[in-house]
Amino acid sequence: MTIRKQQTIPSGSSATDAILESISDGVFTVDLNWRITSFNRAAEQITGVLRKEAIGQLCSEVFRCSMCETECALRRTLKTGKPVIGKSGYIINSEGQRIPISVSTAVLRDDQGRIIGGAETFRDLSEIEVLRLELAGRFHVGDLVSRSPLMQKIFAILPAVAASPSTALILGETGTGKELMARTIHDLSLRCKGPFVAVNCGALPETLLESELFGYKKGAFTGAEKDKIGRFAMAKGGTLFLDEIGEMSPALQVRLLRVLQDQTYEPLGATVSEKADARIVVATNKDLTEQIRKGLFREDLYYRVNVVRIELPPLRRRKEDIPILADNFITRFNHLQNKKIKGLTADAIALLMAHDWPGNVRELENVIERSFILCTEGFIGIEHLPDELTAHGLSQRFGSSMKISRDLLEAQAIRSALEKNAFNRLAAAKELGIHKSTLFRKMKKLGISFPNRNNRSRDSKK
Repeated sequence: MTIRKQQTIPSGSSATDAILESISDGVFTVDLNWRITSFNRAAEQITGVLRKEAIGQLCSEVFRCSMCETECALRRTLKTGKPVIGKSGYIINSEGQRIPISVSTAVLRDDQGRIIGGAETFRDLSEIEVLRLELAGRFHVGDLVSRSPLMQKIFAILPAVAASPSTALILGETGTGKELMARTIHDLSLRCKGPFVAVNCGALPETLLESELFGYKKGAFTGAEKDKIGRFAMAKGGTLFLDEIGEMSPALQVRLLRVLQDQTYEPLGATVSEKADARIVVATNKDLTEQIRKGLFREDLYYRVNVVRIELPPLRRRKEDIPILADNFITRFNHLQNKKIKGLTADAIALLMAHDWPGNVRELENVIERSFILCTEGFIGIEHLPDELTAHGLSQRFGSSMKISRDLLEAQAIRSALEKNAFNRLAAAKELGIHKSTLFRKMKKLGISFPNRNNRSRDSKK
């Protein structure tokens, strides 16, 4: 490390000075009193602090780093004699902005080998952090999370669906997340400040469902001792979600059709119509065209609700989402149960990805929650998964699925490493612990293509 002439320690060669001034990483050194003894050009640019102002100051006063108080990497290096490589944190620059950085440290010795201080290099990760957030935004919309191309197509149209006042129809098997999709549409809409009201049309008998939807007036029937507002009134200014609309009786279908056509409804026992002011989102796990053919669903109502249509794929068609969904559930259950489960073992993930998931995302959530009962810390392994899942997974048919599952898992790991390292394949290979040529071969085998980006740096092509 270079120590400049104004320090008590002799300066390095001019060649070393030139190198330190030309690199893009910030470099500084401190003496045993934690005062800065050298400060290169990149350190000035990243921190916004001039070299002449930094020299002689306590490093904590210049950097205001997240690690300064309790996890100082340089302090640990001086205490143990061991370097720290690539520790993440952030500093506050001269303009008060939070800058994410990666820190590496080393002991600084004089010509006789005596410790005279410490040296630290730090890298500005701002561009990588922006890229990470950009990538995260691609996989998250509201509370929905997915890497699947099938779901990405849905994510792309969600803003337009949310902005429309038209009735939306969500189709999908049980457990695919139809209500979560409806809530996301509401949260992205202009009605987001209004209420979101959900009704399961299949969980209530016809007479009760009618009063729940439209409300009733005092004296409408025996026991109606006072007025009761219905879900349409409760959803005023917001969104009304009618789940399992395929279970609705023909009589109620007629009443719903009138609401959709005229935007009015009448509570039971009322003589005056009331205005409906709610965005209607409906969902079903049934084939409505088949229901129409059987005479169980009105064709005119179908055309009214099928204005905007979203079909959620089952989990077996988006298995690449299993790791990211499982991570989300683990994070949530850690918070709810005050645990610190780190994740799933590779074998456990492979087993999950070999399962057919007839219960879809809801079944996966249930499996993770049940695993939390047996796993108290560390990683969830096969031994923590439900017996019915492992019994199927460890059967003979699992052997043929394991290779496919492991390929999916390996592809996911490679994509994650590429994204984490800003698509620098050399850095991704290093993180994965494999040679660059091995990474290229695996990417070709697994069909992983490198994204076309006009602003790729030369490093990203390595």
